[in-house]
Amino acid sequence: MKILVIGGTRFVGRHFVEAALANGHEITLFNRGQSNADLFPNVENLQGDRTSDEGLAVLKGKHWDAVVDTCGYVPGVVRKSAELLKDAVGIYLFISTISVYDDIMQPRADENAKLQTLADPTVEEVTNETYGGLKVLCEQVVNDIYGDRALQVRPGMIVGPFDPTDRYTYWDVRAAHGGEILAPGAPDRPVQMIDGRDLGKFMVHLLEQKTVGVFNATGQVLTWQEWMDTVRTAGGAAAQYTWVSDDFLKEQQANGGELPFWVPAPYENIFAVSVDRAVSAGLTFRPALEIARDTLAWKGTPAVNDLKAGLKSEREAELLAAWHQQNP
Repeated sequence: MKILVIGGTRFVGRHFVEAALANGHEITLFNRGQSNADLFPNVENLQGDRTSDEGLAVLKGKHWDAVVDTCGYVPGVVRKSAELLKDAVGIYLFISTISVYDDIMQPRADENAKLQTLADPTVEEVTNETYGGLKVLCEQVVNDIYGDRALQVRPGMIVGPFDPTDRYTYWDVRAAHGGEILAPGAPDRPVQMIDGRDLGKFMVHLLEQKTVGVFNATGQVLTWQEWMDTVRTAGGAAAQYTWVSDDFLKEQQANGGELPFWVPAPYENIFAVSVDRAVSAGLTFRPALEIARDTLAWKGTPAVNDLKAGLKSEREAELLAAWHQQNP
């Protein structure tokens, strides 16, 4: 297949391109050339800016079997590329997110769960509050233009090597340093994640099978205890977890940046989404321990204070001291 990738040199796009090349597909990258520009020297690279008609002009007059949109966040911008490519590609694969769903979900909610809406659908600023609603509107744009040629994949927390966010990586690295570790919420609370390599392979498989529609690709469900035990095993250090309640963390004004993946009740079912449709379509998962070990092999064990996400050492010590004072 001839596949155009909008983006393609960071995380999900990178893993997709590697999987597609491994299966013998012909790839064209379209991006601004600002991230890992030399990553795939043997594929066609077209430089441009998707936010303007002039920036998209380099795509005119070319044809592909499919396009993969890895970096669409604002519907007006997505519309520009979708309309330009309408007669130039077959399938339009849009990478969406489970943030499109309403905040409070039922366990094992599927692709028909209630979607978010924006109070102001004309907003274009991407924030924590508007991200999911904007992605809903982006999906609608792709559906309106491509109809039965539209393919949308909704991942959740994407993890593994080359993750630029350090969200998963924080827990991996923190466990490798050992000692007393603050663990948020309840040990039996669900958590869900997908390795970027598994996501990339699934996307390639969908295109090869000419599969369209909407698919949750959020990964396998673990409990927090199972996950923490896994990263502790991968790190090999003597780590001990202290489980701290949601109420305490709210009192201490902790947030998801400090404690990645922590979602207090009643929102925890966002990490218990059904992936039955995707599994039936070919999605597979590598073992959680393999993800943890591969992430450490890639990242190493830098100081946690050098990571983009997670508790700083001083903040973790303060929270643990306050918790133990309240719970002697």
